[in-house]
Parts: sequence; C-alpha cells; structure tokens
Amino acid sequence: MPSPAHIHPVQDRLLHRADKETLLGQHGCVVWMTGLSGSGKSTIAIALERELHERGRFCVVLDGDNVRTGINSNLGFSDADRTENIRRIAEVAKLFVQQGVVVICCFVSPTVAIREQAKAIIGEGDFIEAFIDTPLEVCEQRDVKGLYAKARAGVVKDFTGISAPFEAPPSPAIRIATADRSEEASATELLNFILPRISRN
Repeated sequence: MPSPAHIHPVQDRLLHRADKETLLGQHGCVVWMTGLSGSGKSTIAIALERELHERGRFCVVLDGDNVRTGINSNLGFSDADRTENIRRIAEVAKLFVQQGVVVICCFVSPTVAIREQAKAIIGEGDFIEAFIDTPLEVCEQRDVKGLYAKARAGVVKDFTGISAPFEAPPSPAIRIATADRSEEASATELLNFILPRISRN
C-alpha cells in the first residue's frame, strides 16, 4: 500500500544502526519475556536491567503496567485489543533496537501466534524469546495483584491461565524455571545467556 502523500520517510538520511551500536559498544536486541501473570517477569526484568546497567549496557524495560498506562491506555483485554497491544509494543521495541538498545519486554503474550507477530515485526535476528516458566499454582500463591482470586470468583473475565488459555513456547531461546529458585538466580541465568549475544568483542 503506498504511503500517504504527506509522509516523507527520512531513514535513508539518518545514522545507521551500526553507528549507534558502535557508540554504545553493544548489539541491540529484544528479550521477549513471556509467562503467566505472577511468574516473575517484571521482577526478573528489574534485576536484569540493574545487572546490565552495572556492566555498562544501555537497556530499557517495557512491561504491561507502564505500557497500558501510557501508549496503550485506550486498549482493553478483548482478543483484538490484546493483539493490538502486542503489535504496538513490538513496533516500539523495534524502534529502540534499531538504535542499538537492549529492550526487555515483559508481557504475558499468551499465544504462539501473538508472539510470532511480535517476532515478525521486530525481526527474527533481534528477537530472543525467554519463557519464564512458573507453574500456575505458584503464580496463584503469589497473586500479588489479587487477579487470580478475582478470576476464580468470575469478577475478572478471560484471565490467562484460568478462563483463557496460555500456550507455552514450544522452542524458546531460553526457558527459565522459577518455581524453586530466587528471582536473582533467574535474572543471572538470563543475563549470562544475553551477554554473549549483545557483546561487540
């Protein structure tokens, strides 16, 4: 479809991604963390961000709460809105990664199809799928937001893991099993997996 007449792309006149990555001393990528609500995605992401920062790596964290109170504040939780939520997030992540940034995304993104959509937008070479594998019963025990209790009571509809399905990634780049370990240990495992992939040395 042709671009509207008033749109004039400037990409060909901007500095290249390689220029930005040279400046930052790293390769950009998107770490797409998927898992049930309460699996520990955001907590692990916070620890991972700190570890990367201490090593001089520039990164940004996108998660459901900060995105849904901003750019996606107009979206609900219907299938169409969930799909649009992930589409917008993936487009934002793509903009960051093209500047050489390490982007840590924390989203339930419950289906294979919706994660494949994100990977197609971002680009397979820049997409690291990290499955934060926490059993449903552990997530329910944590229930820090009280959402599982509301879902069990029927107050919250179409809640992933209770009244809506979660499709575990069949072949994630890395699987982090969290049931019997600390978030710090999980973050360290993910850090060690990422560092060789973002290093320019």
